[in-house]
Amino acid sequence: MADLLANAGLCRQELIKAWWKVGRMVLKNFLFVRCLMLWRFMVWFVAALGFDGFTGVFICNLLSMFVLQALKGKGFGVFFDEEELERGELLSPELSRAIEASRLSIIVFSKDYASSKSCLAELSDVMDRKKTHGQIVLPIFYHVDPSDVRNFGGSFKASFDVHESDRPRDEVKRWKAAFAEAGKLKGWHIAGVQFDRSEAEYINDIVEYALNKLMNSYSGSASEEFIGIDYQKKKILELIKQNRVIGLWGMGGIGKTTLADVVYMEVSNTFESCYFLQNVRGKIEKQGRESVRNEFLAILLKDKEIRIDTPSIGYPYRERLNNLRVIVVLDDVNDPEQVDWMGVKHFGDGSKIILTSRDRQVLNNGGATQIHKVEELNEKYSLQLFSITAFKQLNPSVDFLYLSYEFVRLAHGSPLALKILGAKLYSK
Repeated sequence: MADLLANAGLCRQELIKAWWKVGRMVLKNFLFVRCLMLWRFMVWFVAALGFDGFTGVFICNLLSMFVLQALKGKGFGVFFDEEELERGELLSPELSRAIEASRLSIIVFSKDYASSKSCLAELSDVMDRKKTHGQIVLPIFYHVDPSDVRNFGGSFKASFDVHESDRPRDEVKRWKAAFAEAGKLKGWHIAGVQFDRSEAEYINDIVEYALNKLMNSYSGSASEEFIGIDYQKKKILELIKQNRVIGLWGMGGIGKTTLADVVYMEVSNTFESCYFLQNVRGKIEKQGRESVRNEFLAILLKDKEIRIDTPSIGYPYRERLNNLRVIVVLDDVNDPEQVDWMGVKHFGDGSKIILTSRDRQVLNNGGATQIHKVEELNEKYSLQLFSITAFKQLNPSVDFLYLSYEFVRLAHGSPLALKILGAKLYSK
């Protein structure tokens, strides 16, 4: 567009006016969304727009448009806040309340971000909310280096120098603290240089990640450990509705324990009692079968005095178990007798048992009526998990993109391998 206007003989001032008209059309048709308020969630956008180009307007609108479409597709109602913040330096009570109600904030750092007093005020409020209420904050570093945000480099230094000359010292100190802290968060670095991924790819990743964060935060599982397993989680949740005992099968490091964990956290609060017994094989080798079973039943029955030293579980414990609707995970079993030893056959009606093992036959013989083979992470999620571990960002920088893909190829979709490789690179 700029080249076409330049070829038409327009000067810089006329170009700016022309770009402004284009920007107004975008705003009119797509809406520059500062805030999306959902039925249960709010998503808050903080971005700065400059007159040296309208790329910032376009990217913000694309982000907003895609987020809006994704949220509508999920059945959420959406409220728009189109208030022009730049006209005032203090946040209105309505905007402050909107930030307070938000579960997730997306901060778009552009090179002109720090020049906006209102954006810095919003950011300060958002970071305060993160500290006091655990609000999720996702930064996007759009054509700026994350290290410049953390260290006030590049154009940000000049912007803060101006603020320090005409704003109260305490206010600027608060802005700088929030600015630097946000720069340390995991986010996306959209460099916009040759060989970088397209912005459309970034937008899809951002929308998907933000939605997963919102949904997982609502169910209590917002960790990066759960990257790329939503599809499998849904499948397991369906299986567990229809079966008393299910098995998760796969090689070591593939994510069986993680998948069992996220399913367990999703449903455990609907049962009378619950327990996640991790590393059954290792604990039995270390402590002995009787000790592990006594600990297991003591937690389920909420009775510290349990001492069973016979092969079978007799009166009164069997009857007490019969009256309990429980969910348990027996993680990393390597012998079907371990399942029977724990007394799962005595659990009450409606109880659920999730078994994980590297050996499919162990799951079959342990009573699993449905067995799910845990899948490897695809390339996109592998890259994301590797990048989080190696670079503390949700995507690698362009300089490390080729190297990152090589590591992803070597890991073959194994989350454990990706974390080990990423950690080794991070330590270099």
